[in-house]
Amino acid sequence: MAPKAKTVGIKPKAQTFKDKSKPTDVRLSNIQAAKAVSDAIRTSLGPRGMDKMIQAANGEVSITNDGATILKQMNVLHPAAKMLVELSRAQDVEAGDGTTSVVVIAGALLEACEKLLQKGLHPTAISDSFQRCSNKAVEILTEMSTPIELNDRDTLIKSAATSLNSKVVSQQSSLLAPIAVDAVIRVTEPGKENAVDLKNIKVIQSLGGTVEDTELVQGLVFTSRSAGTNAPKRIEKAKIGLIQFCISAPKTDMDHNVIVSDYAAMDRVLKEERSYILNIVKQIKKAGCNVLLVQKSILRDAVSDLAQHFLDKIKCLVVKDVEREDIEFVCKTLHCRPIASLDHFTAENLSSADLVEEVASGTNKFVKITGIQNMGRTISIICRGSNKLVLEEAARSLHDALCVVRCLVRKRAQIVGGGAPEIEMALQLAAAAQTVEGVDAYCYRAFADALEVIPSTLAENAGLNPIATVTELRNRHAQGEKNAGINVRKGAITDIFAENVVQPLLVSISSITLATETIRSILKIDDIVNTFS
Repeated sequence: MAPKAKTVGIKPKAQTFKDKSKPTDVRLSNIQAAKAVSDAIRTSLGPRGMDKMIQAANGEVSITNDGATILKQMNVLHPAAKMLVELSRAQDVEAGDGTTSVVVIAGALLEACEKLLQKGLHPTAISDSFQRCSNKAVEILTEMSTPIELNDRDTLIKSAATSLNSKVVSQQSSLLAPIAVDAVIRVTEPGKENAVDLKNIKVIQSLGGTVEDTELVQGLVFTSRSAGTNAPKRIEKAKIGLIQFCISAPKTDMDHNVIVSDYAAMDRVLKEERSYILNIVKQIKKAGCNVLLVQKSILRDAVSDLAQHFLDKIKCLVVKDVEREDIEFVCKTLHCRPIASLDHFTAENLSSADLVEEVASGTNKFVKITGIQNMGRTISIICRGSNKLVLEEAARSLHDALCVVRCLVRKRAQIVGGGAPEIEMALQLAAAAQTVEGVDAYCYRAFADALEVIPSTLAENAGLNPIATVTELRNRHAQGEKNAGINVRKGAITDIFAENVVQPLLVSISSITLATETIRSILKIDDIVNTFS
């Protein structure tokens, strides 16, 4: 009988980590998607950058080269690409400017990561090393910066003008930059520079005229015209009341119908309504109020036709439908509290102003209040434009300029532009790469090379030879010319500080730190999990 064949127990292969290619593929997919977003807005960088025309689903068209605006309206589906959109938004909140450059830097860093991953370096090692590079870069930027004083108005204007030079309205930067500086300085409270709130600056868009007609108003501007046909359009030494109740016939709380069967009862209803409104108007006159601001009402007309007739008779200028969200701004400006009931409508609750008048601006009419006594730290800007596209872009550009001045108020240091800080960081990080060992040396070198994308893109968008320009720029910096940068107007490398191309230190620091944080987040992802909910 043949011996039984001995069965050898084969140990089953462990199933864990069988598919080692998946994390690599996911990382590669994330990097490619994010790089695509970066490449899409790379051409918009710098004063010679191109503009993008954005067409919304409803047919609305807008033209801009502001990175945050382009990405906000772009239909992005890939989750990693959405992280770059969020990055741009974070830069917009933190600094207000540099929204395009932060995404371009992030794209270049991702390309560097891709090459390092192909060499076999571990993502965590790259991530930690990049954090050290970012800290070193911030130190280099701080060393390069020059401190400024808030009372040095010319320096602040130079920074605001640099921000506007890359916008559609760059021709008007000499007008808009001083407006932005004066507005931010006006709303800055001494001792509370870190808490500058741009909500205290109200930018009103008015169609008609040109961007040159944009003006700063030390007071309050209402976009609606004054109500009433026979009411005065100009009042000097005004007493202003802000009310939150309606000057019209009261309604029942529930939806009821009142059926009037005879003329006597109908006459009585009208008489009651007349005496009710007349009582309110008499109280307004007694308090000495001659300008009335009425909050918008949802339930019924804030001011009825009969009430308007009586108010015209007592020569009271009425501004109806003040939006609910504007009440806080109005109260802060007029230094008053809104009056919620007729009982509190007294002379001491009114505000005083030298002049209230209705003015025509383009196709619109405004009510302008100037010379307000005890005025709060607020200001209004009337932004003008010949068409809707130019007007919207002018308002966006003005917002960026306001943010730049706010950055200088919060961190009082400025740095040169024109690609100079990026090249200086690249040179010093490349030198630091020689002093470190192991993985760090590779990562420092890759980080330094990635930063050269900014001067390279600036040169490319200006129609210069990027390789020759960046090589010469690197050479000038190696010789100790820290302020040498790309002058896109002259098409050469010049001392960029002498050309007044400066930007806040906070913009450069936040763009490096935020870009590095986003890259680290993308590197740490090794799988994408879809959920059912």
